Amino acid sequence: MIQSILFDIGWVLVRFDYRPLLELLASHGARTRDRNAVMEGIRLEDHETGRLSGQGLLQRLQGLAPLPVPLEDLEAKWLDMFELEPAMFELAQRLSEQHRVYLLSNMGELHWAQLSRAYRLHALGHGALLSYQAGVMKPHAAIYSEAERRFALEPQTTVFIDDRADNIAGARSRGWYGIVHENHARTLAGLRELGVAC
Repeated sequence: MIQSILFDIGWVLVRFDYRPLLELLASHGARTRDRNAVMEGIRLEDHETGRLSGQGLLQRLQGLAPLPVPLEDLEAKWLDMFELEPAMFELAQRLSEQHRVYLLSNMGELHWAQLSRAYRLHALGHGALLSYQAGVMKPHAAIYSEAERRFALEPQTTVFIDDRADNIAGARSRGWYGIVHENHARTLAGLRELGVAC
């Protein structure tokens, strides 16, 4: 019987739109026009594992453009890239009435602070573990073990919902159930197959 349900955040509870950030960088001469190239260029994993401050991340973004970009403009674009997935957010809220619901996501402090301000994600469910707090990112085993410790999870009664198959494989290797999120309807069906009333 499922007791604990963990949700990833990006592409599950919220969508991202990196275009305004990419356009700002391009308008200041940056050659990296692709989201993945930008994330590699700033070594985003340093921020999302807590090794690099938000200020340091913005300075790395600034360094991608040959023409000066005000840090406040970069920060505004870095923070203003989210759109809530209402059906998934409501599902998490509904499930939290009968189950233990937690958030488990690869995310840095800047985005987490923004999502807490804009959508009160910090108040959703019963707790959150972000990669910058854990010091390690999914699908590394240590983040799942830290979630087990922090939330007193029992693997055989835990299910994780994430949009990436490798992150779900990491959860399953711990004995958790996993659902690769594609859309609300399929995730709902996956939960019902596990006996979750939703």
